[in-house]
Amino acid sequence: MRSKLVGACLVGLAMLVPTACGGSEVSPKEALAANQAILGTSGAGTAGDSTGTTGDTTATTGDPATTTGDPGAGATGAAAGTAAAPGAAAGGAGAAKGGGGTAAGGGVKAGSCAGFKNQTGITDSTITIGNSSDISGPVPGLFTAAQQATKAYVAFFNATNPTGICGRKLQLQTYDSRTDAGADQQGYQKICEGSFAAVGSMSAFDSGGAATAQGCGLPDIRTAAVTLARNDCTTCFGVQATGKGQYQNEVYDYWIRTQKAATQKAAYLYLNAGAAAENAKTQIAVGTKRGMNWVYTAPIDVAEFNYGPYVQQMKSKGVQFVQFLGAYQQSARLAQAMQSGGFKPTVLMYDPSIYEPGFLKQAGSAAEGAKFFVNFTPLNESQPELDLYKKWLGQTSPGAQPTFFGLFAWSASKLFVEKSLALGGQLTRSSLSAAVRNTNGWTGGGMHAPMSVGAKHPPVCVRWMQVQGGQFASFTPKYTCGGYTSAG
Repeated sequence: MRSKLVGACLVGLAMLVPTACGGSEVSPKEALAANQAILGTSGAGTAGDSTGTTGDTTATTGDPATTTGDPGAGATGAAAGTAAAPGAAAGGAGAAKGGGGTAAGGGVKAGSCAGFKNQTGITDSTITIGNSSDISGPVPGLFTAAQQATKAYVAFFNATNPTGICGRKLQLQTYDSRTDAGADQQGYQKICEGSFAAVGSMSAFDSGGAATAQGCGLPDIRTAAVTLARNDCTTCFGVQATGKGQYQNEVYDYWIRTQKAATQKAAYLYLNAGAAAENAKTQIAVGTKRGMNWVYTAPIDVAEFNYGPYVQQMKSKGVQFVQFLGAYQQSARLAQAMQSGGFKPTVLMYDPSIYEPGFLKQAGSAAEGAKFFVNFTPLNESQPELDLYKKWLGQTSPGAQPTFFGLFAWSASKLFVEKSLALGGQLTRSSLSAAVRNTNGWTGGGMHAPMSVGAKHPPVCVRWMQVQGGQFASFTPKYTCGGYTSAG
């Protein structure tokens, strides 16, 4: 997104991304066909693969509200100047090997443990991993879910895999990055010194620890990387993949196909902090390239509580389409201000950060009709890996709710375990980073759409959801897939 997570979210994940793959959804293999067409890869992909990805990759499918076939089949020619991946038109015959199963270790073949050496964070009995996430700060508990999910996966792995990783159990050390770049750097300094790798971390100001992770060669398998600096770190990888200055076409193309008039009188509001401010520039630029006409754009300071003036500006300019990038708390505040001001645009679009009970509770009736997109299995559905996450979250953090951030942190933990098991006696910080760098088409056991973890490109398939009757509900039944566009 650069899919964009959000800044605290700030980040605004609009990111990011998203769209699901379980239950009645399109399978990971089917959605992967579209991703491969964009990446120009087949199978697991290659490190640094960026074939044909810098330009405008125009590909559209039919109206997703009525599409019931394979979305991958309609997007195989998505990347301008790139050939469709082998098997793409057939709905995913060329799927990458990176999803893993639901067993601890994903059913991967463990490598020989011959030659295994203790090193930073590894003793005869344990492998210590670190997680630095925003727990305190302007939005308390912002990414607590990422830390809870990592904790849950560690408990799951230790309980169900008696041999561990070459005889070693996992041990988790947690740190609070406090929604602050300095705290993120401090947390990563401690992880560098005492942990073998960082897993599942999530911070709105993740630029802080980027150079630190790079400097010590730390494998940083994150929930997501939301700043350019973190994406530039060659040992840092977001499982909720993003692209540098890139954004998925379908987020805007869908509305241009279905609500063209509204898209010509559009407004973009965003939190003026962290990754949200950075990502907003990318999304505004890409939206313009895709055909959006922004008649009003405005940054909103984190400390601003009166959103009324922004609503009045949109009303005066005849805005019909509103996109907001920010944490769900601010999203709810905007929804309430719009309701109070009697302003109801044709389309009100948020990013996936609103997909949690807190938004519905805070926004109340003002949330009705809000739209957002996902690229993961809706949390209320059943899918084997998602069900494991829910089960172990309940056991390790009683009362905690599954969230989109938690889902990807679980996926990051799964990726770490699978790659570590496969390396066996060859496991080192550098070999683990190399293995992750070569991982594309990762689905986390089928709980989310294929992600270009190593290549660091945004996903290209989205599914739309909305608030209906005070609940989150599917707006489109399938993925729709396109390409992605660079802002520059």
